[in-house]
Amino acid sequence: MNETAEFAQFEKLHEEQLPVAKHKLHGWTHFAGLYAAEHVAATEFVIGATFVALGAKTMDIVLGLLIGNILAVLSWTLITTPIAVDTRLSLYTYLNKIAGNSMSKLYDWANVIIFTVISAAMVTVSATAVRFAFDIPAQLDWYPTNLWFVLIVLAVGTVVVFVAMYGFNAVSDFSGICAPWLFTMFTSGALVLLPVLSLAVLGETLPGSWADLVAIGDQSIWTGVDSTGQPGIGLWEVVGFGWAANTITHFGLIDMALLRFAKKKSYGLATSTGMLFGHYVAWISAGIMGAGAAVILGKTIVELDPGDVAYYALGLSGFVIVIVAGWTTAITNLYRAGLAAQAIFSNKSRSTTTLAVGIAMVVIGCFPFVFSQILPLLTYAGLLVVPVGAIVFAEHQIFPRIGFTRYWSQYQNYAHSVPAVASWGLGLVFGFGLNMLNLMSFYYLFIPTWFFTIAVYTLLAGRYGAKEKYPVEEAKEQRRNRAIEEYQQDQASEEPLVIKDTSAFSKLLRTVALLALGITLALAANVLFGSADENSYDANRETFYFYGFICTVTYFITAYWAMKRGKATAVN
Repeated sequence: MNETAEFAQFEKLHEEQLPVAKHKLHGWTHFAGLYAAEHVAATEFVIGATFVALGAKTMDIVLGLLIGNILAVLSWTLITTPIAVDTRLSLYTYLNKIAGNSMSKLYDWANVIIFTVISAAMVTVSATAVRFAFDIPAQLDWYPTNLWFVLIVLAVGTVVVFVAMYGFNAVSDFSGICAPWLFTMFTSGALVLLPVLSLAVLGETLPGSWADLVAIGDQSIWTGVDSTGQPGIGLWEVVGFGWAANTITHFGLIDMALLRFAKKKSYGLATSTGMLFGHYVAWISAGIMGAGAAVILGKTIVELDPGDVAYYALGLSGFVIVIVAGWTTAITNLYRAGLAAQAIFSNKSRSTTTLAVGIAMVVIGCFPFVFSQILPLLTYAGLLVVPVGAIVFAEHQIFPRIGFTRYWSQYQNYAHSVPAVASWGLGLVFGFGLNMLNLMSFYYLFIPTWFFTIAVYTLLAGRYGAKEKYPVEEAKEQRRNRAIEEYQQDQASEEPLVIKDTSAFSKLLRTVALLALGITLALAANVLFGSADENSYDANRETFYFYGFICTVTYFITAYWAMKRGKATAVN
């Protein structure tokens, strides 16, 4: 086969069906921004309230979330990223190579549904902020009760769909702009409302020591008593919650779709921006903001929606943070849903499938029950996909080490892999069976389920042909991989040359954007440290609301402008 004929076979495939080309790989900053924006999300307001309802104690939150989120970062770094970088494939494409078309289609459909619903929930959260701004009644039923709310969901969802359709670079660019601002606002919100709690507990606006902070937490936020008045969860449950919150993406390997673009395996550590800032700082900040807003409104934290909490913490910027935080998470998950759908309908482009699932997402987002059930969905979705992650981990990492042949099922031309299908099914029975028997904390069920599935799949695969050698097929696979590299090198030569933007004006724009964030933090710090009494606190808080919103507008204008100028430096 000549070079032209070889390249022609790859031109018929969509980009997502091939390994990521070397010239399209990204540095660690892309992933730092991507994970930061996705995991500093509108759901953090809900999870902040969840820990209160579950009755965690202050020190359990501080230590437990730190340990749990470090374990999550290590899971991405040691389990997900090595496979993603080795293969440069999404999980959906890789699974098709080792499990066959039938199982892949079933699994892809499950992921389309899961990520479409997650995206819909985030759009609904964003809509709550706009609802609050326009005095639209709270949507407490499972169905919408106000036409304006539906129109708001349609408007918010349209933005999500179009950004996700443009692909990984658009998702990364959007996240890169939003991430620094989201960090700043969650931190600022906690600083602004901490004096409210301090006044309620200590009788003064500023806690004088770490012991005072713990006392505020124990008495007004994380009291150790759940919503029914019973003793709440302890340290190890909090650790498990923090670790298990993203099993669907690390142990379940869904984030191969994102991390396949990483230049190095060590870039899995970039997920720490999402975990240690988003799922640590933001969860703690959300608890403080929720408790402070509850004091102001005379309600309990679990009675508030994200719009309420964000407004009393951040003023008009609070509307923006709920919208943006919902967008960033919805966009990333809709991108994943589009990839899964493209794996099913391989003759369609990813942008087409993303548009299709995006339309479904917007329709689902009109029904508020989706958001109220997001945490159970995430929990059970994680247990659903972990066995599949275990199968892929076994095939890629364990089989070569024990003398088994990787891709053995593909070499035998099976339409579906019996060991893979059986192992997934048995893994689900095992995991959900443990849950029904209540033998251990639900948050840790993914660990024995993962190991169980690895053992079962390894045993079954060995009996069905993984122990055999396939030299002819392996040589053909290696020739195909070399041809793909040559094809992509040829494609890279036609890519426009990107010149780094070093102009003075662009530097000025980036400087102004950073100053806007710094001024916002300074204003928030002034609310905490510069309020001698309740009257001065009220005045300082109003000042923060006003100038903080000006800083928000300034930041997004200058950051987006600087980013667009950088994009304009590509030349042919």
